[in-house]
Amino acid sequence: MVELTDAARVTAGIVAFTIVTIESGGWFLFRVAGGRVAATDFQRAFFRAGHAHAGVLVTLGLVCLLLAEATGLSGGWRWLAQTGVLVAAVLLPAGFFLSAAGRGRQRPSRWVVLLPVGAVALAAGVVTLGVGLLAG
Repeated sequence: MVELTDAARVTAGIVAFTIVTIESGGWFLFRVAGGRVAATDFQRAFFRAGHAHAGVLVTLGLVCLLLAEATGLSGGWRWLAQTGVLVAAVLLPAGFFLSAAGRGRQRPSRWVVLLPVGAVALAAGVVTLGVGLLAG
């Protein structure tokens, strides 16, 4: 078993608390689906995508955090391998939710720029982790 560094342990503990925010997003979606919160079809789709990305990426981010402890990466490369996916777990859902916010919105707002930025963080994190794991 890999021993966690203090930084990884603290990061994992903080990320564990984010599950509550994802849960509240689920409650929000439940209200949208039940018609208690008005939303356009576009907004419903983006809200669902934001919620799904948050849950999946936080889970994957915790796995990456742990796996990076088993690599020989150091410095910025280790940070990227451990937290790139967690950064994406903030940027991608924020891009979906913020770009769909606003009464009757039919198209994304300028906040949609967070989506490609989040995608780059995601790719950089998993590629760096993969290289670190294969390099030993």
